[in-house]
Amino acid sequence: MSKKKKPLPTEAVEAEIESLTHEGRGLTHVDGKTVFVDGALAGERVRFRYSRLQRRYDEGQVVEVLRASPERVTPRCPHFGVCGGCSLQHQDPVAQIRAKQASLADVFERIGKVTPERWLEPLVADHWGYRRKARLGVRHVAKKGRTLVGFRERGNSFLADLTRCEVLHPAVGQRLQQLSATIDRLSIRDQVPQIEVAVDESVCVLVFRVMQPPTEADLEVLLELTAEDGVRVYLQDGGVETIRPLPGQAVDLHYSLPNYHVRLDFGPSDFTQVNLELNRLMVDRALSLLEVRPDDRVLDLFCGLGNFTLPLARRVESVVGVEGEVGLVSRAEANARRNSIANARFYAADLYGELDLQPWMRESFTKALLDPPRSGALQVLDWLPRLGIDRVLYVSCYPATLARDADRLVNALGYELKAAGVMDMFPHTAHVESMALFERPARKR
Repeated sequence: MSKKKKPLPTEAVEAEIESLTHEGRGLTHVDGKTVFVDGALAGERVRFRYSRLQRRYDEGQVVEVLRASPERVTPRCPHFGVCGGCSLQHQDPVAQIRAKQASLADVFERIGKVTPERWLEPLVADHWGYRRKARLGVRHVAKKGRTLVGFRERGNSFLADLTRCEVLHPAVGQRLQQLSATIDRLSIRDQVPQIEVAVDESVCVLVFRVMQPPTEADLEVLLELTAEDGVRVYLQDGGVETIRPLPGQAVDLHYSLPNYHVRLDFGPSDFTQVNLELNRLMVDRALSLLEVRPDDRVLDLFCGLGNFTLPLARRVESVVGVEGEVGLVSRAEANARRNSIANARFYAADLYGELDLQPWMRESFTKALLDPPRSGALQVLDWLPRLGIDRVLYVSCYPATLARDADRLVNALGYELKAAGVMDMFPHTAHVESMALFERPARKR
């Protein structure tokens, strides 16, 4: 027989917030038990109300700030605290990035047992309207008499009732109500579960996932969205291979890296960095840290559609890009041709599988760039010294796996952690992107 859930306390509790967690929540203790408090900052005294009781810890939500942190600011978004898209709008952006740098230092020490010889200045760009890729939930709510479009509420699966989003690119972030009204007019409004957003330098593509074919009248309603300058409408009725533009809506999405005279085309569902301005800064720093020279032969692992590979090709003798997703490899090859780059080669390979027979494994390289997913790059690290690679630039979207891999590179393979720092790819969230430079001492080469 299952135990009855203990009811939540009805009275608000007063507490001192001891620190901020890596997830951006305040941490306190009540009667010796850990409580994570949304909306609180380190050093504050708050009143909070319990939102969930767990065996090992509890969760709560701030209802009143009794003594505010000097880092506290007024959130720009009226939906902050309800919408789960952001967790740190109440903290000054400078303090946010400082906390992310401290978080990276902590995992390096605890998990990686390493410390960088120097810390890089954090990379920052505009922290509003920066997000160019997103997946928006869609749900018609009968009790509200309309369709909601946006992100889930914090802590549950319900869609937040949003009028706008301050971190989404304005082309879509300021049009959530228009999207809601458009879907309400569709005969299949209950059969549209999500909208995929992809914004390039001038065009916003909206991919409507449809579980049932739209009628001709529905298509006319959707096409009304394109009256707005720079908006295009696509449909998706199955897997990503079914994404297609409505008649007259096809567009070549692209972004440029002007410092390298490179243009990269991408599809609406392709992985690209969400923050274009920050991505440009990131590419510049990566090539600077690698200290690329005209005689370098570079290996770019987890290369995607060529975001680092093609800029590298402009500065080195040759570069090999390897990626697990065949579609992205094809896109990267097409991007190389489009940019008249002949010294970049691309291969499709499972970088978590057996690599012994891969043709590029029979080559030698001077430098490498790794840009893995959250799972990290542990499976490929032992190959780096065997391939002759003396300098490694690791771009990370998850500090814990970067720290784990740094442990392997430094404490097992003999590399030194020369530099590291964070990048504010996702302002107002607890998401930490970073990069780290590793180098083999001359005596070990």
